[in-house]
Amino acid sequence: MSLVTKLVCVNCSGEFAEGQAFTCPGCGMDEGILDVWFDLDRAARTLTRESLAKRPRAHWRYRELLPLDDTDHPVVTGVGWTPMIEVPRLAEALEIGRLRLKDEGRSGSGSFKDRASSIGVARAMQERATSVACASTGNAASSLAYCTAVAGLRAEIFVPHNVPEGKLAQLLAYGARVFRVGGSYAQAYDLCTRACDRFGWYNRNCAVNPYLVEGKKTGGLEVAEQCADDPPDWVVCSVGDGCSIAGVYKGLAQMEAIGIVAWRTRMLGVQAEGAAPIAAAWRTGEFVRSADGDTYADSINVPVPRNWNKALRAVRDSDGAYVTVTDAEIMAAVRLTGRLAGVFAEPAAAAAVAGIAAARRQGIVDNRSDVVAMITGNGLKDTTGALRAVPGPHDVPPDLDRVVHIVEHDAPCPPEDAG
Repeated sequence: MSLVTKLVCVNCSGEFAEGQAFTCPGCGMDEGILDVWFDLDRAARTLTRESLAKRPRAHWRYRELLPLDDTDHPVVTGVGWTPMIEVPRLAEALEIGRLRLKDEGRSGSGSFKDRASSIGVARAMQERATSVACASTGNAASSLAYCTAVAGLRAEIFVPHNVPEGKLAQLLAYGARVFRVGGSYAQAYDLCTRACDRFGWYNRNCAVNPYLVEGKKTGGLEVAEQCADDPPDWVVCSVGDGCSIAGVYKGLAQMEAIGIVAWRTRMLGVQAEGAAPIAAAWRTGEFVRSADGDTYADSINVPVPRNWNKALRAVRDSDGAYVTVTDAEIMAAVRLTGRLAGVFAEPAAAAAVAGIAAARRQGIVDNRSDVVAMITGNGLKDTTGALRAVPGPHDVPPDLDRVVHIVEHDAPCPPEDAG
């Protein structure tokens, strides 16, 4: 049996048994997001540093803190235990003491969302579902398509009309049935929800399925384990719907609660200026729903985030902060992260690096700060966005003289800055 004890509404604190509800009926789908609670005392008996040292290096290693029955046999591989990369040149450019990048672009489908999708697929199999659906700007969709392909299930995917071609190609290659909706992400999300109700598909959307955040939580569990004796001052996440930062913080907090680590770090949430309702709520104390979002970082272009409450709580409980960054700053961070760290980050992932620069300018982090940044997706996911951020190639004929001319007269690379 799993160690889940109950599900608790983040709005009214109402309690539900496992499997009883996805969202709180009294508070409704928009406000009644549920949080999964575990028996941490029981988890601490078997989840120890000693036991972890003997387990496979995948996110399934944290089975005591996953919402799965013992009888379940996860089939999705290639997820979890992504590297923690020391990047001193990038830290120096950002004028902070130390920076480590948690490169989730090396996961199975190239994004952090594999953690959530693999848990969703395992839950679906546990409930004998054959089709799993989600709405996504791209990464959640491609990760679900990847995980269902491995598990032998059907993926039903709803994406907005402007989904990047790299992510669309992944979806189709993995065999998903893709509905490209002639509208916004919010409209695609609503259509997906109605289709799930109509056809009985298992709903993978983190906003209504509380178990998916437990997959994202494994990112925080890993950061805690990988930095167990060398803790950072800050962990930085780009923020769209709010699920990822909430999950990472929950993982960090649970590792402290069960005694794997004796510290808890501060969370820095980063939103694009054109789609920043959670950062605005952080500043004003009031969450305002909007129908508009405008940022080229498609994975965080979420103007109506469903998990805003969890995202705010994660930062408040950790004594953290929110910052916003412009698209120009995100583009600069794409270049900077590639040139100084050798990590090709998609725009939404590079937003975390841009956020460090913004936090440094605002005095939130200082020149001694030790920071871990979550690089949530590989740049190959959105090559169009990447190409907008970098200089173009030199087109030349097969003529050495032209190469010599360019080498001798071309301007050097621009100064290394974070925008």
